[in-house]
Amino acid sequence: MQYDLIVIGMGLSGLMAARTAAETGRKVLIIGKGMGCLTLFSNTIDLLGKIPGTMELRDGLSQWIKDHPDHPYSKVGLNGVEEGIASFSSLFRSPYSFRAIGDRNSFIPTGAGHRRPTYLIPGTMIAGASCNKALIIGFKGFRDFSAGYVAGPLKWRGTTLSVPSLFNREISATALSRWMERESFRETIARDIRKHLKEESCVGLPAILGIHDPIKVKMDLEEKIGVEVFEIPGLPPSLPGMRIFNRVKEWLIGKGVDFLYGYPVSEISVKEKEVKGIDVHHPPASGFHSADRFILATGRFIGGGLTADRGSVSEPLFHLPVAQPGSREEWFGKSFFDEHPIHRAGILTDSSLRPVDQTEKPLFENVWIAGTMLAGHRCIDEISREGIEIATGYMAAKNAMKQ
Repeated sequence: MQYDLIVIGMGLSGLMAARTAAETGRKVLIIGKGMGCLTLFSNTIDLLGKIPGTMELRDGLSQWIKDHPDHPYSKVGLNGVEEGIASFSSLFRSPYSFRAIGDRNSFIPTGAGHRRPTYLIPGTMIAGASCNKALIIGFKGFRDFSAGYVAGPLKWRGTTLSVPSLFNREISATALSRWMERESFRETIARDIRKHLKEESCVGLPAILGIHDPIKVKMDLEEKIGVEVFEIPGLPPSLPGMRIFNRVKEWLIGKGVDFLYGYPVSEISVKEKEVKGIDVHHPPASGFHSADRFILATGRFIGGGLTADRGSVSEPLFHLPVAQPGSREEWFGKSFFDEHPIHRAGILTDSSLRPVDQTEKPLFENVWIAGTMLAGHRCIDEISREGIEIATGYMAAKNAMKQ
């Protein structure tokens, strides 16, 4: 089947690229080995945590782009970042929406017992950014979240509930979220929480307020307990990330986008400087899919977009050159907390996000790159991963559709 665009990679950058193209009526195929890292790590939308909480995001981004000309944000420009964020936000309407507090970074509590900066916050977490006195709730058998560990550094109180229906069982976040969607279960835990409340104005829970309708679960608990309730992000898997994935996927399917996941792309077909199609191997058969344009958004090392051996870092599918330190000895700093140059490794592109060689000439006429596999950033240290994925996914598709 012939497509206008094939997107390789099902993380947030790939989903945003597919959305942007589908919104213009193009025929799109999105391919992925799995559901991407979105369902592992994403909870809020980090745009740039380096910007102080007292500074407007627009002012901070403008200065960052001036100071970091090789950064992905500089490739897409301030307008590209803002348009991409607006496009993402428009997918999430009330009651489950993402919003900023005063167009600045806000600080939310985490499962590690500290506050971290972020920009767009889902409605289930936003109360945690302003709560001064909270009771943190854990569950016996749920080992991925410790109420005391979270509450201690924040000077809050924590308690662990023993729920009869979960007695003597080790439970996962996914299983606990399904229980949370049952009114009888909420009634039980709300009764126990009321017994532990003292002077707290809100209650913090791990991010398990259901997959399908978390706002309904939150509001029902608030009515039963009598104070505000908020979620706290913790260890993978990320239920808030699953909600993002499910919502975007639902929208894309409604627009006629084809999904193919569970199998990797095995080979690409190239004629001169144009990619003509890709082979997807799914035993006992292989499928060939052709398109006018391609966007590569396969992530970094966890997603397999970049691979490393003892000597170098490489991109395994299109065999694109990777900007990286000269030798393995230069990959890492002397201390664990140093800046490690390997984190800046990635694919070099021109201003339209097409991959280039060492002379800055485009390697393909119809291929664009999106997401964290791009060079010139340290998204973990910058606290900018979702922002980079959204902005570059959006702009890669915009640029591809112009051609």
